[in-house]
Amino acid sequence: MMLFDSHAHLDVEEFNDDREEMMKAAQEAGVSYVVNPGVDLETSLGAIEMAKKYPWVYAMVGYYPQETRFMTYELLEKIEELAKEPKVVAIGEIGLDYYWEDTPHDVQQKWFREQIRLAEKLDMPIAIHDREAHGDVVQILKEEKAFDRIRVLMHCYSGSAEMAKELLKLGCYFSISGVVTYKNNKKAQGVIDAIPLDHMCIETDSPYLTPVPFRGKRNDPSKVVYTARKIAEMKGISFEEVASATCDTAKRFYGIDQ
Repeated sequence: MMLFDSHAHLDVEEFNDDREEMMKAAQEAGVSYVVNPGVDLETSLGAIEMAKKYPWVYAMVGYYPQETRFMTYELLEKIEELAKEPKVVAIGEIGLDYYWEDTPHDVQQKWFREQIRLAEKLDMPIAIHDREAHGDVVQILKEEKAFDRIRVLMHCYSGSAEMAKELLKLGCYFSISGVVTYKNNKKAQGVIDAIPLDHMCIETDSPYLTPVPFRGKRNDPSKVVYTARKIAEMKGISFEEVASATCDTAKRFYGIDQ
């Protein structure tokens, strides 16, 4: 049995005191693959260093929407160079976030488009951060013809079942986080029903979005087990089937053949 945590921030300061122990615990829990995203230049470099250190860790590089207020074309060129490093498997996390007001929407949209174009140029998949911006995210992806040219993953999918069905028609992939275990998540069952396992990944978004029964504490990749168990319960299938299928889907999405 192998588990694939498709999105975990491993190089953040929350893990500085016990990173080695945390990584060992993840492997002991059955986690065989983790993808570590960048949110700016520094964390993209950090993700690459983590991938170099751990054979089972892979990296993404890119600028998170709230960090795009610092972005320049020179930095975009640096991200392009980093994307060519071994074990960098996607551009991400990129997208739009209208919950926070630090970065104007037009600035976010400009650099979202530029990073989609970079991924298309490099023929790499993209992992999307979409918070309270569903309409604009999908419109930009369509306008940039992303669904036709590269693989697209909605990280920590928070949309409706209806939106998932429409995106599935375009070939979109989805990553499900520990939020699916929360009792107040009224739309979770419909979303899980709507997304087939061959387009579903699972993630922790460590150190955030900790699943029940650890909600309120720091998240880490070992806890992706609880998300897989909840999905199995909701789909009425075995945990092993969810673990195996979502691992296969993530490997296919990220182009990992090991």
